[in-house]
Amino acid sequence: MKFLQILFWIALLGEASVAQPSPHIAYAYPAGGRIGTEFQVVVGGQALGSISNVFFSGDCIDGVVVEVTRPMSQKDFKALRDRFRELEEKFQAARRGGANTNVWTAMDSTEFEQARRKLLKGAPNRQANQAMVDAVTLHVSIATNAQPGEQELRVSGANGLSNPLKFFIGTLPEITKPQSRSVNPDLERFLGRLSGRPVVEGTPKYEARVSLPALINGQIMPGGVDRYRFAANRGQQIVIAIAARQVIPFLADAVPGWFEAVLTVRDVHGKELLTQERFGFRPDPILCFNVPSDGQYVLEVHDSIFRGREDFVYRLMVGEEAFVTAVFPMGGKQGEKSSLALTGWNLAEKTLSFEPTQDDSRIVRLPGPFLNSVPFAVDELPECLEQRPNDSTETAQMLTLPIIVNGRISKPGERAFFKFQAQAGRQIVAEVEARRLGSPLDSFLRLTDTAGNQLAFNDDFEDKGSGLETHHADSYLMTEIPADGSYVVQLGDAQGRGGADFSYRLRVSEAHPDFALRVVPSSINLRSGMSSPLTVFALRRDGFTNAIRLSLKDGPPGFSLSGAQIQAGADKVQFTLRAAGRSFDKPVKIAIAGQALICGQSVLHTAVPCEEMMQAFAYRHLVPSKELLVQVNGAQLPFARDAFKIVSALPVKISRGGTASLRISTPSSAFLDRFALELENAPEGISLEKVSAEGNEVEIEIKCGAADSASNGNVLCRILPRNPGLGSTKTPAGANKLRRAVGSLPAIPVEIR
Repeated sequence: MKFLQILFWIALLGEASVAQPSPHIAYAYPAGGRIGTEFQVVVGGQALGSISNVFFSGDCIDGVVVEVTRPMSQKDFKALRDRFRELEEKFQAARRGGANTNVWTAMDSTEFEQARRKLLKGAPNRQANQAMVDAVTLHVSIATNAQPGEQELRVSGANGLSNPLKFFIGTLPEITKPQSRSVNPDLERFLGRLSGRPVVEGTPKYEARVSLPALINGQIMPGGVDRYRFAANRGQQIVIAIAARQVIPFLADAVPGWFEAVLTVRDVHGKELLTQERFGFRPDPILCFNVPSDGQYVLEVHDSIFRGREDFVYRLMVGEEAFVTAVFPMGGKQGEKSSLALTGWNLAEKTLSFEPTQDDSRIVRLPGPFLNSVPFAVDELPECLEQRPNDSTETAQMLTLPIIVNGRISKPGERAFFKFQAQAGRQIVAEVEARRLGSPLDSFLRLTDTAGNQLAFNDDFEDKGSGLETHHADSYLMTEIPADGSYVVQLGDAQGRGGADFSYRLRVSEAHPDFALRVVPSSINLRSGMSSPLTVFALRRDGFTNAIRLSLKDGPPGFSLSGAQIQAGADKVQFTLRAAGRSFDKPVKIAIAGQALICGQSVLHTAVPCEEMMQAFAYRHLVPSKELLVQVNGAQLPFARDAFKIVSALPVKISRGGTASLRISTPSSAFLDRFALELENAPEGISLEKVSAEGNEVEIEIKCGAADSASNGNVLCRILPRNPGLGSTKTPAGANKLRRAVGSLPAIPVEIR
């Protein structure tokens, strides 16, 4: 037993002494490629020094790591630069000749070239964004049988698995602009010395000729304007669509919180013919250029306020491609065929017949040879089309509930009225789905009785499950009917706008309580046998308030959850995932499901993996990912298998203003000599009062404040090394905040009394 304890400490403390943050990738350039091609991709980010593997979420695409580049320290850069100058002087002396001249050798030549290469690639940059100073070069190959669309890219190394990044697979011929780099004064001076003349700082304007159709990969740096010259013939309808925010949805430290691209078409004399900063409400602009005459044209790309850096990555599609600007209706009933009217450019057909399968739910993508991805809503409720005239209470369309109405606000100022019968005490819901499906409609809903007395009103309703929305323009209301009788739902555009594209789907029904789940993060790094925190958000619908019990679904054996229950009425829970007792060669795909009782029936939903992303320093969004992956490193030691188990009864019951204690097993009686425990995101009012050791157990005393804000939930404790050098057992004040945890204790459920 003593020997196994020693092995455990060597393993765990060894990891703590060399621990570094998990890898984080900020951009990939190019952010995609063409089916059947091979090419190089540069991934920029932080803590990428140990990266050795690359993973894609789909089939038929592979990648290998070619090179990892990290900036040198200023000290190392200066020393190498001085050595380079010595070699340069020796080379010049050898060229001049003379009796006392040192001979220039092949070894000198090799060292000279190696130093030059290292200086170019690893020069430190004090002006660079530290979130993307590291770079990994990948060789990527996409098979000929790959399917076009969106995948995800992750990289991994000794310090774990990175966050996911979008990676696109296309069918158009691709052109990639040379990779951009940020201004680096030290390197600029060095390059000027190499070339014998000053190097212009900053990013010069870029120009290139392209043949259509084409997909152009580019990056925008500060002040940058990219120009692409192309030939076109009169009468052609050239679609120009840029994916910028689509590539990287949110930038935490930028305002606006994404790359806000501007597209401009000019003639050969520089005259502006067409420009666009947005496409409707969408940040990424799209143009349809009706070519006025045969000739050459110039397409410009820049940021709206001329910002830029390495993660301002874009994919620019140019050509006579089919593009759908609107579809009606925007959804249909599951298992029933729908006849759809398409609006757009270069469409061979203006109608499409589509039947969602029984397995389809919520949002699917329409099939077709379209340049863009067209969303289509799928539901189980009966559907109907709006019947006109219905522009007043007197002409309101009669509805039989439940129902989904597909309609349009077809002209500015128009309103649609719908009448239904309801009984007293019933909870009635009216919900618009429009902006979430690509419609420009900014809806409002008003519920009245037939005399016009308002019962409920809503303009904007935030749907946290729609992670890419920044203006939640769809409407939702739920209210109790006061008396038997007829009631009217009024729908319009809050800005008084309208048009052929202002489509909507209006659900009117009795409340149907339900929920959806989102789990973050979507990449988890664990040591075998240890625990790490996760958060699951509950998106409650139509008044659903019951508790939700979480469990692992379809995962490999050996993984387990602790504290995995969302309390009744709560909108999230932070709990822990414990890794299996062995390592894995590649990331493990898992799923988390939630089960709850709704109207006496057990309902099970799977959580959608997400990344919680920040934009503009303040706003947080749950951006969906394709997979929930866990990377497990390190060999599990037999003695540690039962370590860090809660041996006290759960939940821990605490009175307001009081304390409670619990015991947790540890690998050794010396645990607290080497490690400290620290609360992580504790429920408000909960604090850690005291930690003490008794044999191979640790006793933790938790205190609850007297304020009413304290509520039931989980207490999470991080395990932090007291000294990363394994010397002194004392921890300097504040040092734990600078250190990476080696793991977490299992989540501790608490009940406030």
